[in-house]
Amino acid sequence: MLTANPYPIRPPRPVDTLAVWGDPGTLLRRPRYVIEQARDPATIAAYRRLRRAVFVDEQGMFDDGPAGDLDEADDDPRTITLVVRDLDGPGGGEVIGGVRLGPTPAWSGDDIGWWHGGRLAVAAHARGRYAGVGGALVRAACAHAEAAGALRFDATIQPSRERFFGRLGWMTVGPTTVRGTPHVLMRWPIDRVAMLAATTKAPLGALLGALRPGGAGFVGDDGAPVPGTGLVAACDAILPTMVDRDPFWAGWCGVLVNLNDLAAMGAKPLGVLDAVAGPTVSRVSRVLAGLRAAADGFGVPILGGHTQLGMPSALAVTAIGHTETPIRSGAGLPGHAVTVTADLTGRWRPGYTGRQWDSTSGRRTAELRAMLSLTGRHRPVAAKDVSMAGLVGTLGMLAESSGCAAELEVAAVPRPAGVAAGDWLTCFPGFAMVTADVESRQMPGSSPAVSARCGRLLSGSGVSLLWPDGLRTPVLSGHVTGMGTA
Repeated sequence: MLTANPYPIRPPRPVDTLAVWGDPGTLLRRPRYVIEQARDPATIAAYRRLRRAVFVDEQGMFDDGPAGDLDEADDDPRTITLVVRDLDGPGGGEVIGGVRLGPTPAWSGDDIGWWHGGRLAVAAHARGRYAGVGGALVRAACAHAEAAGALRFDATIQPSRERFFGRLGWMTVGPTTVRGTPHVLMRWPIDRVAMLAATTKAPLGALLGALRPGGAGFVGDDGAPVPGTGLVAACDAILPTMVDRDPFWAGWCGVLVNLNDLAAMGAKPLGVLDAVAGPTVSRVSRVLAGLRAAADGFGVPILGGHTQLGMPSALAVTAIGHTETPIRSGAGLPGHAVTVTADLTGRWRPGYTGRQWDSTSGRRTAELRAMLSLTGRHRPVAAKDVSMAGLVGTLGMLAESSGCAAELEVAAVPRPAGVAAGDWLTCFPGFAMVTADVESRQMPGSSPAVSARCGRLLSGSGVSLLWPDGLRTPVLSGHVTGMGTA
């Protein structure tokens, strides 16, 4: 009696936020179904029975045999099934619809970001009772594919459903057949690459065009030759939110990104300077610890800088290097082969999964220096280090400054095992270079990084992804930065 709670605990009722703002009908208009991923054999079996009822019994698209509409995609452990359950129908949680999606069966290799959706089915008795189930499933499949790192998402659609998919935003590719029956191949437009370029690089032309940074021939490079000296200078600022969230990593990256800029131009690093600010001694000390660790790891001295306390977090690092003949990013020509060189060791930085790959903090100095010197030793025609615009965006910037277009062969890009293609092609990969050169000159193999020929510069502008079936999907149209040719 003394410990009993006189106020019984009841499950919290859902709060209708919009009703608080004056829209009392919001919860009443919620769909009476829920979409979820099928994770148990019973749910998957229910979905397959539904498919058979629709595609075998109702439509007669497949033979009435034991296999029915099952195929190799159902045997692929990577295939994902999304199902719809009713919330208040006579079945009470019955599977009334579903769709499957996953890496396309048309490519037998590892997942390269080419996905396919299909077997969209809604139970006949639910089509009138639950409006919008099919569209909700399609939208959920699109979101799931993009979240999984897909860069191409196809579906074969019955001609009668082409307008329906078109209203949902899908694009028609062309006619095809399924078991001799006419279908339409459609594609969901994934703008992940374009959105990244738009948010990180698109404003630069208007902001910096009049400055022509780097001077004639070097516009678009991340480093700038100092006239008459043989020196190359590079400067980068780290996002204040990153300095707040992970001060040590911010300090490490301040050194890393600048040395990568020098390496892309074939310059040997001589030293770095830093300007760091923070609200407390603790915050600034952790940033400086990351700077020192990176400088020691790469064998590059910290020449000096500026430190300020009692200020919002900020970090900018400048690096100085030397080369008498800097490599330009804008020297590529149509027909040049594109090579990607990347360090595939390491892991996602904790807290930055899918965005920042840490391959350098576990490397020894000799290995780091070997990678930094790779471009200078090989001296390709054009080179650019992969920045926050990702691998595809960086290729777009190299092509832009060279006055070219580019295509990237997705299946040939070096990529760590188990990393989604969409994440790898749009992340900051630690150490990675995009180079352009004549076909006969291969990057040397004497580096911890991995190199592969995986693209080509072409006439025109923009970047397209080249897939194993020969199809090209444009991902960047026109210029990335708007700064134009070098």
